[in-house]
Formats: sequence, structure tokens, C-alpha cells
Amino acid sequence: MDYTYLGKSGLKVSRICLGTMNFGPVTDEKESFRIMDAALDAGINFFDTANVYGGFGGNGQSGSTEEIIGRWFQQGGGRRERTVLATKVYGKMNIEPDSPNNEGGLSAYKIRRHLEGSLKRLQTDHIELYQMHHVDPAISWDELWGAFEVAVNQGKIGYVGSSNFAGWNIAVAQKEAEKRHFLGLVSEQHKYSLLCREPELEVLPASKELGLGVIPWSPLDGGLLGRNALKKIEGSRSGGNAERVEKHRAQLEQFDELCKELGEPQDVVALAWVLANPAVTAPIIGPRTSEQFEGSLRILDVKLDEETMKRLDEIFPGPGKPAPMAYAW
Repeated sequence: MDYTYLGKSGLKVSRICLGTMNFGPVTDEKESFRIMDAALDAGINFFDTANVYGGFGGNGQSGSTEEIIGRWFQQGGGRRERTVLATKVYGKMNIEPDSPNNEGGLSAYKIRRHLEGSLKRLQTDHIELYQMHHVDPAISWDELWGAFEVAVNQGKIGYVGSSNFAGWNIAVAQKEAEKRHFLGLVSEQHKYSLLCREPELEVLPASKELGLGVIPWSPLDGGLLGRNALKKIEGSRSGGNAERVEKHRAQLEQFDELCKELGEPQDVVALAWVLANPAVTAPIIGPRTSEQFEGSLRILDVKLDEETMKRLDEIFPGPGKPAPMAYAW
């Protein structure tokens, strides 16, 4: 396993981040435990979750994914000590009574309450990376940084990260943190893939310049860049990606041919492409099974040459340059 610093922090994380969103709703606890054990055995020390995981789509109970991870930690064997744990705050928790302060958003009140809830479910006394799951434009940075400073000083969190922030949100957050002599954000979790390259305009350059490591979520674009995307549409329309496959069929067929030439599955090539970006710390993989997890480990061994990168650019064109050079002289 390769490791790198998380943004400007001194925290070292694996170049692959284990995403746990499937644990509970899709992957049962026993299989989730197997995947997490296999991740540690492979040297992956970076695990990502969120307080709302387990309750998406109105089905299941929010917080149940954190509870699974907490029970896994309680098995001992150095599991907690070897894990760099990241979770998130913002969303509505369906395990709490309806109230104005339980709606999606951020506040000092909500950060304190939801942090305590996550710590209890995860059965730990601290979280290495506590991430804002989204921007809340209604809340001042004085309130937010004040709340996070308290949590850091109490030893309940180590670092603060963002998710789904725009480039200018990141810039403002860092400027406000600097005024308070606070470290500020060390990471941005953002959607980024061959099919979603808009972050190259603002988010990736801003993160790199301002000291944030980028943690791409959905690097396979919901499975569209996986090895079975085209097979699903040909054999069955129950996979959920039928319309999207048709929309991108020409690109996906070209991608399939390129991957056959390389002798690598589509998901491995797509993940290796994301990992090759110098702004990226670690893409998030979200396996549903141990077999899927094992297949993802190959990305560290795949180095895409200049010709392959050029062909991928032709199949999946990006903005070409960061803003404003992409659209102005």
C-alpha cells in the first residue's frame, strides 16, 4: 500500500479510501466486517462514513452504518488504532425527533449534538477527520470554526474536512480559518470521475493551492465506469443504469475497447486515472462484497502512460484547463 499526507496535515492515509455507504442497507454486517478486515490486511487505513448512512432513500435507519463500524472496532485486535476514521455531519437523522434543528444544515448546536451521536455509535472517543457533508450558506464561518475549534480542543476530532464545496467556498473557509489562526480544512470530498470532470475547473486547483487533499467520491460514477455496465444493459434492465448507459453508450463502448487493449477491467482503469491526478489523495471505493474489494486493489499497480491518458481525454473530454483559462484568454 502507498501512503500520503492528507492535504497540509501531518496525517498519513492510504492512497485508497474505503467507503462504507453500502454497509447495512446493501451489505450485511458479517460481510461488512470481512471487507473492513481485508482492508486493514491490505494496508488501507483510511475509512470514510457519514452519520446519515444507513437511512438514505427513506429505507433503513440513519446511523446504522456507523453502528456497524463501532461493533467492528469493539472486536479489538488493534482495529480502531490502525484506522484513520472519517465521518460527516449535515444531513437529517431519521432516528431523531423532527425539529427545525434536525433539518439538513450546520450550526454549532447541531455539530455538537451530531458529533456526540457519531462518537457513541462508532464506540470511540475521537474521530480523525470530521467533514461537513455540504455547504450551509445560512451559517457564518465564525460560528462554524468556533464549533470545530471547541471539538478539536476537546480532543473529539483531529481535523476538519469539507464535502461538495465549490472552489470559492473552500477559499472563503481557508481565509476565515487563517484569521482565527486555525488550521482550517485539510480535505475536500468531491464527486470526480472520467464522466464528471468539472472539478478540474475550480475545486481541484483551489484544493491543491490551499492545502486540501481531494477525496473523490463516486469515481466510477455510480457503476457506469465499472466492468459490468454494458453487460447489464444488454442482459437486463434491472440494474438501474439503463438510461445513463444509453446516454453514454458511445463513450462506454470506446472505453471498453481501450480497456481490452490494456488488459485491465474498466473499474481499475477508471480508478487509476483518478488516482493519477496530483490533487487527489485517495479515491473512495465502495465495495458491496469482498470480491469487489479485492478487485479494486489492483489500481495501485496500474500506471497509465501518456498515450493512454491522451486517449482517455479524447473519449471523456474535460475542460482542458483550470478556470479561467478553460474559457477565457
